[in-house]
Amino acid sequence: MPELPEVETMRRGLLPIVGSTIALVEFPAIPYRPIVVYPSRESLADRVSGQTITAVDRIAKRVLVRLTSGDSIVMQPKMAGIAMLSDPPSEEHVRVVFHLGRATERQASPAQFLYWDRRGLGTVCLWTPDEEATHLGPDKLGPDALLVDAKSFASRFRDCKKAVKVALLDQTLVAGIGNLYAAEILFAAKVSPEARCCDLPKSKWRLIFEHSQRILLKAIENEGSTLSDGTYRNAINGEGSYQNHHLVYDREGEPCTRCKGTIVRIVQAQRSTFYCPKCQG
Repeated sequence: MPELPEVETMRRGLLPIVGSTIALVEFPAIPYRPIVVYPSRESLADRVSGQTITAVDRIAKRVLVRLTSGDSIVMQPKMAGIAMLSDPPSEEHVRVVFHLGRATERQASPAQFLYWDRRGLGTVCLWTPDEEATHLGPDKLGPDALLVDAKSFASRFRDCKKAVKVALLDQTLVAGIGNLYAAEILFAAKVSPEARCCDLPKSKWRLIFEHSQRILLKAIENEGSTLSDGTYRNAINGEGSYQNHHLVYDREGEPCTRCKGTIVRIVQAQRSTFYCPKCQG
């Protein structure tokens, strides 16, 4: 589930590790499906040990921990992963622990950061700059949803024949928007999720862009959305609160807050879509 707001919250939560040195990497033995680790666990541990952390960045839905070697630890949460500092929701789903040393004797810093994943669908990779460019460059990902301007945003979708909700999930067009926030954005813009991108006028694309910026920033301010399954947490195992602002997502059968119609659920590209047919028709 983690989308741009949740991953950006993870990134901000990990900022205290900047300046620390990785002393040891631990891969706890657990009885669940292993996550993908690249390169091998032994190689990753060997290459990051002794490296100092220079920055923590985000590209789309991934957290990148930058190292003095030029390599980056890239954590992709996918459906149920969390990059965090401490207090994981459950010890038995901790996949990787990076034990840290302090940058200076006077600097207080976290003792570790870790990757936790209940479903085991996420990945932890160590990529060189060339590998990062191959996997996360413009041939693979569109511009970040919070960095793209209104004109570029519209131009990337305008000629697309896909349904607008499906297109918003296409990370090669614009990166970072996922299923939850796409539904909320289209509700705010009064656009049917089934409308084809190429049939929408410029005025609607301006609204979709403006609401995408507003909603994503508001969600970051609220540290993301923790849904009923409780899986997503911030870097210190706290809940996000943007779920309290959802107007359509996971509200099937409930009254629309805008027109008193009824929120419905349909399936698009194997994903649930929630919307109000009355005011998004």
